This record gives sequence, structure tokens and C-alpha cells, in this order.
Amino acid sequence: MKRNAIFAATAVLALAGSAVAGAALADDTATGKVDDSWITTKVKTTLAQDSATPASDIHVNTKSGVVVLTGNVQTKDQKKKAEADARTIKGVKDVENQLVVAD
Repeated sequence: MKRNAIFAATAVLALAGSAVAGAALADDTATGKVDDSWITTKVKTTLAQDSATPASDIHVNTKSGVVVLTGNVQTKDQKKKAEADARTIKGVKDVENQLVVAD
């Protein structure tokens, strides 16, 4: 019985520790470091939530905090808005807007 209690306590502590470690790896906001994949996800989410941008036509890649937007948009305003949205995300150092405006 005592052995089961020790095992259960150990399992709970191990799970709690791995959850904390996973959260720290996903978004290390305490130190100000943000992962490129986190930035990409946040930019995509922001674009999808903005009715002024055609998020499904915009591809987002991030390397060392630099976001690259590619794809096609219908207007210059959509191109500008997509870039502005990307710049609002924490950890973005620069945005390379390679979006092409349809003729």
C-alpha cells in the first residue's frame, strides 16, 4: 500500500514537471524569447481573424524572428494590412512582404 502511494506521488510530480517544461518550450515569454513556429502560428491566427486579409491565400514562414509573407492578394490594401498584422506579433523582428497583388 505504501509502495502504491509513493508510485502515485512520483507519477503526479513527473507529469507536473513535464507540463511546466512543455509550456516553457512553447513560449518562453518570461525571458522574452519567442520561438519561430510560435510566431508563425500567431501571425496566421491574426490574419485569419482579420476580415480585411485573405488568410487562406497568404503563406507565412519565420526564421530568426523575420516573417516572410508570400502568396496572392487582390488589393494593395490587403498586402499592407497583412504586413501590419504580422508586425503586431511579439518577437517579430522584421517582415518581408513578398505578397503579389493580382492585376
